Amino acid sequence: MHQNTNKNQPSKHQPVLLDEVLECLNPQRGERYLDLTAGYGGHASAVMQLTGTEPTLVDRDEHAVTELHKLFVDADIRHQDFLSASQQLQQDGARFAMILADLGVSSPHLNEAERGFAISQTGPLDMRMDNRQELSADTIVNSYSEADLADILWRYGEEPKARQIARLITGNRPITTTTELALIVARAWPGRSRVHPATRTFQALRIAVNDELQLLERSLPIWLELLEPGGRIAIISFHSLEDAIVKKAFAEASGERYDAELRLLTKRPITASNHELVSNPRARSAKLRAAVKIKI
Repeated sequence: MHQNTNKNQPSKHQPVLLDEVLECLNPQRGERYLDLTAGYGGHASAVMQLTGTEPTLVDRDEHAVTELHKLFVDADIRHQDFLSASQQLQQDGARFAMILADLGVSSPHLNEAERGFAISQTGPLDMRMDNRQELSADTIVNSYSEADLADILWRYGEEPKARQIARLITGNRPITTTTELALIVARAWPGRSRVHPATRTFQALRIAVNDELQLLERSLPIWLELLEPGGRIAIISFHSLEDAIVKKAFAEASGERYDAELRLLTKRPITASNHELVSNPRARSAKLRAAVKIKI
């Protein structure tokens, strides 16, 4: 497997499943690489060392984009969500030998209280990956109806106590901070547990704020079109809803059919090794699926 020799990548974010991603993408000299969730450049730096070509990097977070400009002086860096960027690249007729989408929330999102992603740190109810957008977690928590809140918690968080939690939220408005919300949600789950009882609620709100599942569903067909024949695509998901969308899209485009577009490189998703989990515990829920576009 390839080793990560990048010295420039910020220590605040460790790329997930880096060796496994490189093995699936199999970067070759001169090949074009598209990173749709480039973040703080960990995966892209490692790929670039092997290709020697400037990558195309996409991220909707302005802090990440600022870091990317520091690390990749000549790269094509786009401050957009990955659907908008993909649509533009499609219109331009772009093609790539490698495409990566790491759908997880980066460590800086979780570590910076003011971003509002973290349960354990007091911050505003924000959760926007792109702070240019209007919708935030505050809007959902403090203005959506109880029924709509319950639907979000059930659909995006798979929260079994969605109705009870929605009732607790609407009954305790206004709610202004992440820790205040976490304490309110925890009332629905008395007792101790290894995972914080508000985890599913925070996940659901984050997905709803950033429209994550719809963007993924609409983007996947475009990503397959952006692949050149023989090109490889790798997608890392962090919860079952994302993984199910990726699995379905890959399955529909592959198989023993004359018109199959893909050949799967991973029959089952690749997960983090015990060695990686020691240094990067946030990788424990990561699932990597990869495929190659069949030459026609």
